[in-house]
Amino acid sequence: MTASPEPSGPGASLVERRSIDVVPDAERHGSAFSQFTLWLGANLQITAVVTGALAVVFGGGAFWSLIGLVVGNLLGGAVMALHSAQGPRLGLPQMISSRAQFGVRGAVVPLLLVIVMYVGFFASGSVLAGQATGELTHLGETPGIVIFALVTAVTATIGYRVIHALGRVASVICALAFVYLGIRLLDRIDLTAVLHDRAFHLPMFLLAVSLSASWQLAFGPYVADYSRYLPRTTSTRATFWWTLAGSALGSQWSMAFGVLVAATAGDAFLANQVGYVVGLGGTGLIASFLYFTIALGKLTINVLNTYGGFMSMVTSVSGFRAQKTIGPRARALYIGGIMVAGTAVALAGKDSFLTSFKDFLLFLLTFFTPWSAINLVDYYLISRERYDIPALFDPRGRYGTWRWDALSVYVIGVLAQLPFLATSFYTGPLVERLGGADVSWIVGLAVPAALFFVLARGRNTGGTPRADEASAPYRQVHGCP
Repeated sequence: MTASPEPSGPGASLVERRSIDVVPDAERHGSAFSQFTLWLGANLQITAVVTGALAVVFGGGAFWSLIGLVVGNLLGGAVMALHSAQGPRLGLPQMISSRAQFGVRGAVVPLLLVIVMYVGFFASGSVLAGQATGELTHLGETPGIVIFALVTAVTATIGYRVIHALGRVASVICALAFVYLGIRLLDRIDLTAVLHDRAFHLPMFLLAVSLSASWQLAFGPYVADYSRYLPRTTSTRATFWWTLAGSALGSQWSMAFGVLVAATAGDAFLANQVGYVVGLGGTGLIASFLYFTIALGKLTINVLNTYGGFMSMVTSVSGFRAQKTIGPRARALYIGGIMVAGTAVALAGKDSFLTSFKDFLLFLLTFFTPWSAINLVDYYLISRERYDIPALFDPRGRYGTWRWDALSVYVIGVLAQLPFLATSFYTGPLVERLGGADVSWIVGLAVPAALFFVLARGRNTGGTPRADEASAPYRQVHGCP
């Protein structure tokens, strides 16, 4: 099955027809600035507020928590933005490029974990958005979760164009709401007193860094999905910096608000995160607007999770069925499956949200940092931004079916983190020696990056084909002479 060309002009269809196939140059559109509005809108939302609050809830002081969150957002955001810069160059969803490292079928190993991540984030987002939707519709939390899930699924099914339009709208509305809430909060608290405690505790500082870094790194497996329609001539630097700016600014803004709320509200915030934030803003029409804003912010990020999950599921299946495109019915079924699974998890875990979400974030980081390190080392240092695109869809091609050396490095990268991992259900033996600090994500980036660099240079002695050695489709995709 081959997708018909997707118009790119003013009268272009709103409903996306492409899935994991290459986006042709004729259908590319937009500018790198679209990544700023999308990721700003995706991060100005209630779950990011809760993530920032966790740094204080679990024992950190406000001053160093804020600094730790900045460090994590910048470090994790830089890694995430490097993935985003692959989109315009390749014209492919993010996880397809993993086939160059792990093999056409071997890529299913990290893909399965990515799909679990999407379902988990769908669920965690639905819990908080469901509270807002339930209040807005006066139907209650459980119907609110279900309604929100249905709206998310429909929006993700429509696809790329409406996702970016949603990001533009959310970036403006949510920014206005957070400015208003920030003014209300600062009018209520004594900021000098909140930031007075400057005592430095390394474990709590590193917890704040890990929380924000994991937040950013979790975008890595799908960030290029939303830059792949940009023209091939789009500057790599522009894509990187606009993505980093939108994601780091939006998340730090939200998380800093969460730190100040948690440091001053205590149990009032913990008992009802959405209700407290809305109550801070006011009542009546203002409250309704804030409930709508919370739902809108969560809709933006939940649509990204659902769309990314759909891409990952299609990528997994296509590796075994040699299928590049799917029809509208299959697309709806994939997205419906994610919606049902995420909604079920949300309804089951809504009463233990805070603790579960913190452990979920840190545990996810264990599996995604090795993938991220391997993918970036291969793309930027080994292949130097040049992939044989047709071979990514051919198990008999240059990337093979299973690349056991990369899969072994991935497993080593996961295992290397375990001694340094600190969660409620598992604490590594070296955590206590570090004063309780969790530095597993640093190990998870450094170890597999170094190992894969050595192994990949050995297995690709000749490197990726030069332009004059490459196949015609390869030259066409990369614009080589």
